[in-house]
Amino acid sequence: MSPRREKLTSPQTRIALARGNRPAQHLLPIPGPVDTEAARRLFRRQRRTAVRTVALLSLLLFGMSGAFALWPQLTVLRVSGVPVSWALLVVAVYPLLFLLALWHVRSAERAEEDAAARGEGTAGKGPTEP
Repeated sequence: MSPRREKLTSPQTRIALARGNRPAQHLLPIPGPVDTEAARRLFRRQRRTAVRTVALLSLLLFGMSGAFALWPQLTVLRVSGVPVSWALLVVAVYPLLFLLALWHVRSAERAEEDAAARGEGTAGKGPTEP
């Protein structure tokens, strides 16, 4: 007969198993009915915003690369010993990326607020209370 096998577990696993199942209090309440067509309209509007954001991001990043390829003198020209191309990348690109991200988030939130104001589904609303 073979020796008895022992099950090895980490201390975290033992603690989690000792707790057992959590009470149902941590579960979110079930939301009310959702207007699926309104949700689809909101999704399409936010998807258009995302496509615009990606297009602007691509234009920004590839445009900077294209500008450096078209005007190689930007890498030769130096200000305080730093190539202008590097300075543009540090000084211009990051603030533009931040503004683009801010614009995208605000546009998506505005779409949700507009949908909620029109009463389309439960977009932008918290869970319903029983």
